[in-house]
Amino acid sequence: MRGAVLHGPRDVRFEERDAPTLVKPTDAIVRMAATCVCGSDLWDYRGVNAITQPKPMGHEYCGIVEEVGRAVTSIKPGQFVIGSFFASDNTCPNCRAGYPSGCQHREFIGDAQAPLVRVPLADGTLVATPDIPSTDMTPSLLALSDVMGTAWFAADAANVKPGKTVVVVGDGAVGLLGVLCAKQMGAERIIAMSRHKSRQQLAHEFGATDIVIERGDEGVARVKELTGEIGADSVLECVGTQESMMQAIRSTRRGGHVGYVGVPHGVKLDGAELFYAHVHLHGGPAPVRRFLPELINLVCNGKINPGKVFDLTLPLDEVAEGYRAMDERRAIKALLRP
Repeated sequence: MRGAVLHGPRDVRFEERDAPTLVKPTDAIVRMAATCVCGSDLWDYRGVNAITQPKPMGHEYCGIVEEVGRAVTSIKPGQFVIGSFFASDNTCPNCRAGYPSGCQHREFIGDAQAPLVRVPLADGTLVATPDIPSTDMTPSLLALSDVMGTAWFAADAANVKPGKTVVVVGDGAVGLLGVLCAKQMGAERIIAMSRHKSRQQLAHEFGATDIVIERGDEGVARVKELTGEIGADSVLECVGTQESMMQAIRSTRRGGHVGYVGVPHGVKLDGAELFYAHVHLHGGPAPVRRFLPELINLVCNGKINPGKVFDLTLPLDEVAEGYRAMDERRAIKALLRP
């Protein structure tokens, strides 16, 4: 089969790769209904993370189960399934505590920009939809495999509650869906930090009540102005830079919560500042599998439509254009159909 392979900075090729096969009896093979390019893929694409050899790409997926190993019992061929970017057994102590992304036996799924993907630990990783969904619903279900699940974790980690004030730092797909999550969780005021008109518009559609265009210290000052110099109850950090993390912490009121899900690059925290900030910090790789049943239910019942973050749809063999469009900020998120 052919799939996406990153050879170096800004060099994505759609080329021959070995088709996946069952390696372990706990595996499943899924035929992709759709996959996509993630904002975190851009760290590799831009050369921030060193690429020493050709690397298959892609960690977001949904589709039809084609084959399962002999030990798989809960997933069957013909089902439409969604899984996380981390395969997990869903039975180890970390999984039982609600952190399948920290599973003791986790495996990263990083080759999903292709027609087929092998999913290890299928019983613990994949969740089937009640029925085969319509094509129109596929984007929203695909979003659950990472960006919506990650945004939900950011809001959960930030302790978003009904009636509270929430700030979202970052206007990529995760940040925009963080607005949607805060709205779904009942936040009364949602301040989205964005400088881009199209993204501001989608943030408003998802429930943002205020837009802040300033960044850094100016952004913090604007949030404080909007909140009577108090700060927000909950802040979602969805970027992963030093500036975004400090902007999040400094925008939070005393006793408030920061949920951070941006993959950190160059982030260093000052112990003394944290000590006196009196904020709760929680985050990391999102335990997407924990949230999949609830999120699938919300999508299938028409309560949320996270698929709106896909503003570019391409055939899978044009994956390189998807990367270029996101890198150049011509697209929020590129959906790829095999």
